[in-house]
Amino acid sequence: MNLIGIGARLKEARISKGLTLEDLQDSTKIQQRYLLAIENEEFQVIPGAFYVRVFIKQYAESVDLNAEEILTLYQDEYETAVQEEQEKVVPATMQRSAGSKQNNTLKEAMPKIIVALFIIMIFVIVYTLLKDKAADPAMDGDSLGSNSNVVTDPQTDPVEIEKPKQPFEHASTSGETSIYKLSDPETIKLVIKTTGNSWISVTDQNGEERMPQPAGARVLQEGETIEIEANDAESLRIRVGNYENAELTVNGQRVDYPTDLVPQNIVLKKP
Repeated sequence: MNLIGIGARLKEARISKGLTLEDLQDSTKIQQRYLLAIENEEFQVIPGAFYVRVFIKQYAESVDLNAEEILTLYQDEYETAVQEEQEKVVPATMQRSAGSKQNNTLKEAMPKIIVALFIIMIFVIVYTLLKDKAADPAMDGDSLGSNSNVVTDPQTDPVEIEKPKQPFEHASTSGETSIYKLSDPETIKLVIKTTGNSWISVTDQNGEERMPQPAGARVLQEGETIEIEANDAESLRIRVGNYENAELTVNGQRVDYPTDLVPQNIVLKKP
């Protein structure tokens, strides 16, 4: 079958089921412009070869077509051309991403550098004071008088410094899914920042989409920031398409991705 038939075949199946593009967007969480691009076979509009295959598969399954057959037609006839077209814009994107990562690394390192310099300065001051004190003859044992009888209790327990509690801890990773246990049973605050295009979906324990409506789950564009407060949820499942372009912060602490798999699922669970 010629590739031209893929878009027409999907569109025909959609219409025969009495579905509009808006209906399909609601059921698949794929934006209408990407659904229309698939029907018009303008696959280069969709950001990334991975998303092209995912969107075509979801579209086919939603209109009861054989998804594997449609994907095979796409891969045999058109995937190479789409990848070549999309790779033309990758170098510029990678340069911007590399620059952003370098800036972010420097910003993250600055507080540590300042703290280290501060600690060194304190050590120098303390060392200087102790050195001057040791050299002062007025501080020897004979000049202490009655103060020399002061006895320090060696049994006194040292003051224990409680370490600050972390907002969450990594519990386990299996395949593309990693589970994190939250320390606060009342609060889930998620912040998503993108440095490039990345598919994001956030669902609770009931499968309800928590990404802001009406768009819901979608491809976030470079430079977008999404804040989600889900204090009423017991757990959240964050599905990230391109994790290198998506920074996740939970209850004020950044989440480190445990694997290099694409996509990844980050699951947050309350205690």
